[in-house]
Amino acid sequence: MAALRPLQGSYCPVCGQASRLPASLTRVEGEDVDPRCLLCQRVDPPFERAVAYGSYEAGLRDLIHLLKFHQVRPAAKVLGNVLAGTIASLEKAMPVGTIAVVPVPLHKNKKAERGFNQAEIIARKALQQLARPKRFELCAGILLRRRDTGSQIGLTNHERRENLRGAFSVNDPTRILNRDILLVDDVYTTGTTASECARVLIRAGAARVWVATVARTLKLSNVIEFAGKFAGNEFSVTDSQSSAAVVTGNWELTTDN
Repeated sequence: MAALRPLQGSYCPVCGQASRLPASLTRVEGEDVDPRCLLCQRVDPPFERAVAYGSYEAGLRDLIHLLKFHQVRPAAKVLGNVLAGTIASLEKAMPVGTIAVVPVPLHKNKKAERGFNQAEIIARKALQQLARPKRFELCAGILLRRRDTGSQIGLTNHERRENLRGAFSVNDPTRILNRDILLVDDVYTTGTTASECARVLIRAGAARVWVATVARTLKLSNVIEFAGKFAGNEFSVTDSQSSAAVVTGNWELTTDN
């Protein structure tokens, strides 16, 4: 199995999307450069920040597949360990007080079929590795997936949003009222699931939502558009292109729950 490698380079400080821009680049032709990706510049995500340990490929993807699809539970300890480091880095930006850790839920049928929710057991392992575990409180079962949303592979961003609309609900709003939430999942693909969960949590009374995942897919669509913008050739990549698995000039790995 390939070695696990953390993300390196420049990333959007909000959603974590790779920018492929030099970290030292702050001005272009006298203009300040917004470090956020173009999508976050256009629409503020419902979460404060999303971070991930590594790219969804090679050894990291293999470990996630071993856990999710082959029920190799020892893989959860390794995944939890790398997630713990990611949470520890994110903690520096989070406010004081106890943070409620909410795993992204599976539908009850999917959980019964698999035997566990991978996001929950990875979160448990991660919290055991943190230097200050009492800073975080695992709140499994607070966020529910009421509807089986099926596979989202191959769907456009719009279709993903529509597929998830109304799929989540909060079981006990009193446990998250005015609290900061750390939403945990195994993979951040397009951000649609994280965004919908964050919206539901905020509507239920949460103060703010932060997102931490073991892995994330990396896309190049924002890089293409950014480069065109500052070259005087502004253009965009459509939703259908940006959600495809392989498109000329726009690459993205896809995953499923």
